[in-house]
Amino acid sequence: MGVLNGWLASAGDGFLNSSVVLAGFASRLGAANTVIGLLPAIAQGGWMLPQMLVAARVRALPYKLPVYRSSATIRIGAYVMMVGVTATLWQYPALCLTLFIAALSVNAFASGVAGLPFLEVISKTVAPERRAAFFGIRNLVGGLVAFAAGLGVRWILGSGLAFPYTYVLIFSLASLAYSAGYTVFGKVQEPPDDVQPPSDIRQELRAIPQLLRLDAHFRAFLSVRLILAFASMADPFYTVYALRELRVPSSMLGVFLMTITGVAPLSNLLWRRVAERKGSRRIIRYSAAAAFLAPLTALGLGAFGPQLAGSEVASAARDSQVGWLYLTVFVLSSVAAQGFNLGHTNHLLNISPPHSRSRYIGTLNTLVGLALFAPVLGGFIADQAGYGAVFVLSAALFALAWWRCGKLRRDA
Repeated sequence: MGVLNGWLASAGDGFLNSSVVLAGFASRLGAANTVIGLLPAIAQGGWMLPQMLVAARVRALPYKLPVYRSSATIRIGAYVMMVGVTATLWQYPALCLTLFIAALSVNAFASGVAGLPFLEVISKTVAPERRAAFFGIRNLVGGLVAFAAGLGVRWILGSGLAFPYTYVLIFSLASLAYSAGYTVFGKVQEPPDDVQPPSDIRQELRAIPQLLRLDAHFRAFLSVRLILAFASMADPFYTVYALRELRVPSSMLGVFLMTITGVAPLSNLLWRRVAERKGSRRIIRYSAAAAFLAPLTALGLGAFGPQLAGSEVASAARDSQVGWLYLTVFVLSSVAAQGFNLGHTNHLLNISPPHSRSRYIGTLNTLVGLALFAPVLGGFIADQAGYGAVFVLSAALFALAWWRCGKLRRDA
């Protein structure tokens, strides 16, 4: 059920990809760069921010799945609101974006409430030596499913269906996939935990300095995650840069999404082998190297893409050729993202003591969640200094994260 949940969630992610689909939707409504940067920040940072509070609440609960099921109801309601707002208010872009972001925020925070119970249940039902295989299978087939979703997005955006109904259909399909995935995972048979003493948010906050002081491995992992979170500021602007600066046709959005999702299952084969042979530390380091190349490639294609395509080619054809060359950016970004997904989860569960697992997960995800709003800063920098400045800063931070990975604990 955990694997099937991953496949269905991957389908939803394919339809509701924040860096391609949501960025393209917001760009079509004329959103500013700061707003476009806010969309993935909410989706990722909002998922992490509530987890310290959740850790305090669920610590004393022998069963975590009831919390997961309750949050699923809220998440499904938020998806319905996104679909309704897009269908009925698109002629009022400011209001449409405002309410859409509100629904996205509710969904993200509810997802954050579900995230810690999800990891707790996985840690109780999947043995440590099988977690790499578990997540690898989830991600491998999930990548294929997401690729199929990307084909659907490409077909929908290239069909004769008018805006905004293209996005209404895409968001509806995402909602169905997510809802099915939540339902499946809610049926897992969860073994009870040993009773832990109750806690509250003040106790969790007071425990952070001591946790960081006493556990050097956790401290090193937190520093790497924070740097990587700030480095992600460029992610939502790869698509916007292609559309606005390189004049890539909007029909390429489906191709971008297919590239991200199509590369995922192949890269997961690689990352699973690395996980089993080298451990999670090496995965994170290799992923940081791939991520470092993505913004530099975007800059290079921006500078030399037209010349590579051939100046004698007609303008529209030249822009399309640059778009195909630009797929390299999404290949590198997708390979890195899949490595981070597997490496981060494995490493966190491996360094977390069973009796303090909730505290470790909640503390790290809450602190990193704050940093994941860096794309908003990236949008401000893009408005003031251009996309090039965002890409250069992002590459520098990925390089710093690669260096800091040397401090991470090696897997036993």
